[in-house]
Amino acid sequence: MDMPTPNPAILAKKPRLVERLLHVLPADAVIHLEAETRAYECDALTAYRCPPMVAVLPETTQQVSAILRICHEMGVPVVPRGSGTSLAGGALPTADCVILGVARMNAVLETDYENRFIRVQSGRTNLSVTGAVQENDFFYAPDPSSQLACAIAGNIAMNSGGAHCLKYGVTTNNLMGVTMVLMDGTVVEIGGAHLDASGLDLLGVICGSEGQLGVVTEATLRILRKPEGARPVLMGFDSNEVAGECVSDIIKAGLLPVAIEFMDRPCIRATEAFAKAGYPDCEALLIVEVEGSDAEIDEQLEKIVAIARRHNPVELRESKSADESARIWLGRKSAFGAMGQINDYMCLDGTIPVSQLPYVLRRIGEMSKEYGLDVGNVFHAGDGNMHPLILFDANKPGDLELCEAFGADILRLCVDVGGCLTGEHGVGIEKRDLMVNQFDPDDLDIQMAVKDVFDPQWLLNPAKVFPLAASEARRAA
Repeated sequence: MDMPTPNPAILAKKPRLVERLLHVLPADAVIHLEAETRAYECDALTAYRCPPMVAVLPETTQQVSAILRICHEMGVPVVPRGSGTSLAGGALPTADCVILGVARMNAVLETDYENRFIRVQSGRTNLSVTGAVQENDFFYAPDPSSQLACAIAGNIAMNSGGAHCLKYGVTTNNLMGVTMVLMDGTVVEIGGAHLDASGLDLLGVICGSEGQLGVVTEATLRILRKPEGARPVLMGFDSNEVAGECVSDIIKAGLLPVAIEFMDRPCIRATEAFAKAGYPDCEALLIVEVEGSDAEIDEQLEKIVAIARRHNPVELRESKSADESARIWLGRKSAFGAMGQINDYMCLDGTIPVSQLPYVLRRIGEMSKEYGLDVGNVFHAGDGNMHPLILFDANKPGDLELCEAFGADILRLCVDVGGCLTGEHGVGIEKRDLMVNQFDPDDLDIQMAVKDVFDPQWLLNPAKVFPLAASEARRAA
């Protein structure tokens, strides 16, 4: 994956840059020794690494503003970083950049149960937002698999979802407002603690913008009352295609489970060895969860189970207790870690129409044989957000490149059937050169024109989202 050539003129500014940063930050918040900056050389897309010139760890919006003002004046690129869990290289540094990490910005600033919102600093982890309100029977709905570690900042940047997004939506559906700092240090407030802001919907532009437009330092998030109860049912099938048809039929019936999760045989085997959740020996597995009162749950599950029986499941297991529900979800929540126990893998993220699931799963299986690389499929089936895990050997010459080519073909397939390149991981560096498969030159030009307004010098998160040649030309203009 190509990255911009470091600018010697910017690298020469490092001593003066560090000196200026130390005037606005404590000494332990400015990391500039080469051995220490290596801690920030990559995110969760570990195949690509590049230590930054400097890393900074502010604690307030005012400090972020001061940092960006300094970098803007000196022409130094800045890469915002949440918790570094990005699987698309969204926080990969360049050699002449400043990494701006928000991990120390993790405070709860305001909680309003009457109006159902919480305001937090953007470095707070996803799961700890629910942790702050659960004693009052509230929760924050988006729940990425990395929710224990991932930061709200990254969730906003990538518009992350999670297992329960089928019913509750992704980050943009639960984000009410942000405090954001522009590249020149200007602090802006967008949206707020109310249902709809006046004027242009800039919040919709910011959420999912991958750190291209500004650095979000605070977020106002919608919190919800916990449902009365929830119950999953586990279904095993003889093939991926049949499981995909079952998902499609559930959605076509007008039912709205809170989650429909899919796993295929490689993932089932790996998670059983790792988590011992008691999954059946089958080709494909669905976890379908509904929630509400006992009567509502019974009524929904009766209809869902009836649909599943039409597809001749090899196993149909409805949870009877909280412990059994936890075990059903244990394997799914452990899937990515379990797959990592058996091989190196690249986790993709593409979205397709639910009706195309059977065809796409069959085609991925065919491509797996063509490339000679195994694939594990685990994804949010209800909204068609796929996460194929391509297994490869990082120590085998050429295997990474083969894996990348295979992944690119899968993402092109997603676009070809009417889907898109990403559902929640973002574009980052992983998919930037595939943007031409989804957008024509005029579409991309309009998107880049939006960035021109927010970041005219193209200093924020360079080499991401847009094809490298186009973004570098814009940056040099």
